Amino acid sequence: MQHQELEAPAALQDAIQDFWYLRQDFGEQPGRFEVTPDGCAEIIFHFGQGCSLATPGGPQSLPSPFLVGLLNQPIHFHAQGRLEVIGIKCFPWAVFELLGLPAGPGGVREMAHPIARLQAPLAQWLQAGNVAAALAEVCHYFEQARPDQAGSPLLSKAGGALRAAGGTLPVSQVAEAAHATVRTLERRFKQAAGRSVKDISGLMRFEQARDHLWLHPTASLAGLAQDLGYTDQSHLGREFKRYSGTTPAAFARKATRWQQTVSTDFVAFMLA
Repeated sequence: MQHQELEAPAALQDAIQDFWYLRQDFGEQPGRFEVTPDGCAEIIFHFGQGCSLATPGGPQSLPSPFLVGLLNQPIHFHAQGRLEVIGIKCFPWAVFELLGLPAGPGGVREMAHPIARLQAPLAQWLQAGNVAAALAEVCHYFEQARPDQAGSPLLSKAGGALRAAGGTLPVSQVAEAAHATVRTLERRFKQAAGRSVKDISGLMRFEQARDHLWLHPTASLAGLAQDLGYTDQSHLGREFKRYSGTTPAAFARKATRWQQTVSTDFVAFMLA
């Protein structure tokens, strides 16, 4: 597995966390991998022999690019042979404005958008083995496409407070940081992200717990629950299982196995 990241430039940091690349070779037999929820939305380009979403009716082929909105539970994909992915990790309150699309539900979403014109030049860069140039090309697209005054100051301030606290702030304190009432804040988040501040906070806090256990699988769960503002270890366990489908202890055991073969940074696309 090969993984590479590019930090978003200052002009985009209120909307985009980073740009990333992942390569996985599955061999001749179809492989299955999992995407776990977190506090961001992802715009996904894929290259190789295709990528399919696992559904109750069977694999559903996906175009490139597609959008992965906020998730409530893990989703699974299928691929075969070489799979290369370029992702744009966006904040959920900014992704729809960034794309000029109306806010929609979470989950996987196909989209007709001019950004699809990047597919061919990105494929050429990857074929040449120049991942850095491919990531820079996507970054340049958003720098050029986004108006200088785009974005909502209220959402930017609220989002900054959420990110700084890792989703642990009460909604009233997020509203205070954005100089808005709770009612106004919730309305604006629903309009921009299709989800409430509380929903996004819960996902961000889960992401903090998940990433910590990935890096420190032997960490005290009681101590982690206290650090992240959960009521107790049981509360952490319920929320963790709600979003991941597994317990913190089981995830930690999985992390221990995976650390023998992949980077210590958590990779959103994980083999199931």
